Amino acid sequence: MFASMDSVTAFAPATVSNVACGFDVLGFPLESPGDEVTARFWGRESPARDATPVANVRIDEILGDNGRLPRDAARNTAGVAAQALLTRLGERRGVALTIRKGLPLSSGLGGSAASAVAAVVAVDALVGAHSSLETLMSCAFEGERIGAGSAHGDNIGPAVYGGFVLVRVANPPDVIRLPVPAGLTAVVVHPDLEIETAKARALLGTTVPLADAIRQWANLGTLVDALHRGDFAQLARSLEDTIAEPRRATLVPGLAAIKQSALDAGALGCSLSGSGPSLFALCRDARSAAAVAAAMTRSVKQHIGGEPQTYVSPISTRGARVIAR
Repeated sequence: MFASMDSVTAFAPATVSNVACGFDVLGFPLESPGDEVTARFWGRESPARDATPVANVRIDEILGDNGRLPRDAARNTAGVAAQALLTRLGERRGVALTIRKGLPLSSGLGGSAASAVAAVVAVDALVGAHSSLETLMSCAFEGERIGAGSAHGDNIGPAVYGGFVLVRVANPPDVIRLPVPAGLTAVVVHPDLEIETAKARALLGTTVPLADAIRQWANLGTLVDALHRGDFAQLARSLEDTIAEPRRATLVPGLAAIKQSALDAGALGCSLSGSGPSLFALCRDARSAAAVAAAMTRSVKQHIGGEPQTYVSPISTRGARVIAR
């Protein structure tokens, strides 16, 4: 049906989701770290060309997870996403995956999304389908349901599209690309903690006080306008989360103090990355980001302990991509 090759490896980056005021709708990717998935053909194929495609994905190996992720493709983020794409394409050849986790588990950096997105990009290139970004996102979204315990697109969207994005609707995708002001740089610090997304979401409940919702909407509109106009002062005023962070604050010891350390060092704003425990800060340039990274790392060590992982990156304009054929 399509031209093909022997094997393809794709990379998908870490992502910061929510971005303070954009719960479940805003996100952006870092340049690194990320997950890699290699896809190759294996011998299984549905016998009848007009038959419904069978479950034809298997996982050969997962590296970097210390044996914690399921090897059963039907229960694995990457496996489910890959199968969704093969089914969408009507592809009946079997595909085997090797997953290399470059992202720590339960970190708030979009690890399940990265694996799902890398898988669909690798499989799409393997079969030579040249699928649209919307198709890739829809299929990766099916994997995210497994990995994150719920369906939302603020990690999947930026991992697929790249850049600063607003996901109006996750599936079918309606993704709005937002401009990134020159110099805008992210700092992300991952403490020596794990927070499962499903548990963090359970803390939110199902209702939001009207005053909190109004404040969040106002902040979100202000942030979008600030990005379009490159107004860092306005951007700083908008980086406030009135919905999720207040309810999750107890999960990250010293959260308020760590955030204050970032602001004191010159950050425009600081908040949880996704459901945490990672924290992100946005900075006006790389020099400011270096000072903020040092301050946040010191504060995390003081209040949480351990050896945090710290990343400094521009907002990456690239999403997932093929890195080896």
